[in-house]
Amino acid sequence: MALQIGVLGYRFMGRAHSNAFARLPMFFDDAPDIERHTLVGRDEGALADAADRFGFANTETDWETAIDEVDVFYNLGPNHLHPEPSIAALDADVPVFCEKPLAPTVEDAERMAEAAAESDAIAGCAFNYRFVPAIQYAKNLIDAGELGEIRHVRGRYLQDWGTDPEDPWTWRMDEELAGSGALGDLGAHTVDLARFLVGERAGDIERVSGHLETFIEERPVDGSDETRPVTVDDAYSAQAEFAGGAMGTFEASRMASGHKNDHTIAVHGSEGSLKFSLERLNELELLREGDRGYETVLVTDESDPYVEHWWPPGHVLGWEHTFVHEDYEFLSAIAAGEPYEPSFATASEVQRVLGAIERSDERGEWVDVE
Repeated sequence: MALQIGVLGYRFMGRAHSNAFARLPMFFDDAPDIERHTLVGRDEGALADAADRFGFANTETDWETAIDEVDVFYNLGPNHLHPEPSIAALDADVPVFCEKPLAPTVEDAERMAEAAAESDAIAGCAFNYRFVPAIQYAKNLIDAGELGEIRHVRGRYLQDWGTDPEDPWTWRMDEELAGSGALGDLGAHTVDLARFLVGERAGDIERVSGHLETFIEERPVDGSDETRPVTVDDAYSAQAEFAGGAMGTFEASRMASGHKNDHTIAVHGSEGSLKFSLERLNELELLREGDRGYETVLVTDESDPYVEHWWPPGHVLGWEHTFVHEDYEFLSAIAAGEPYEPSFATASEVQRVLGAIERSDERGEWVDVE
């Protein structure tokens, strides 16, 4: 029997996951059967149009009603809407998939993780970059000890959509709605990737030193002569110490002119190094002990993670495919009754790191991740 999917949110992430739902049966023969059942939103007109385009049979303006009608609930709304609908679904033992960051605050993230622990349902968080084949390839190399002792982890996520002070205010610029700015929106991805890649070898992040900055403190309101204050960060940077002694450096910005979606991560060990860039997501730069320089590995062979489901070797994949892989893993876990990662517990740990970076900026000193 098909899993009936309910989705809260029909804009950026709603479109990305709806596209993934449509692709699953085309390319993953063992994917569970699903039905795009209910799309949830506030604007009835826009909602009906989106449901028609995305292939949903029903619409609903009340998320509580939708939870009662579906087998799986995707919470893809703004950050401030992550806690309550997700907790309600878990209380009803309905599996939940929630966008990142898990919540606006550490306290909310912990409430969500606690609800997941007490529920019989699976709860997953949307860190889709884990499911890039090159990242999976890198993870396998690191876990196998190919890089030796991990010494450095460097991650950055640079965008430039906020550089123009005349660009309009959005919910992402409000602390009450978003929790934080570049730190939560972009930094969450970097912190999760760092923990995912080196956690088995370097341990967890134990303490951090952070710096947050807001460059443009107010923005015009679209369609009016008013302005609203920007109450979140435009950029952050942080140093981190891993339990095993490795050093981490992370940064993200919405003000990095010339960078559209530049997410990079590098890992340096005693016996080798690797580098990854989202802008070249089919490639992994790899240096092994004794090499004179980096080798570019094209991660598109049939033997590479997920690639057998797609095109012949050498035919590259893209950003949208990460959602197909992510949804395949999550929905397959539900069908099999097995755990899923990244879980709410894992996402809550990421939130604790982000919270520690904020506390460090406020105090002007290194702080422990609590």
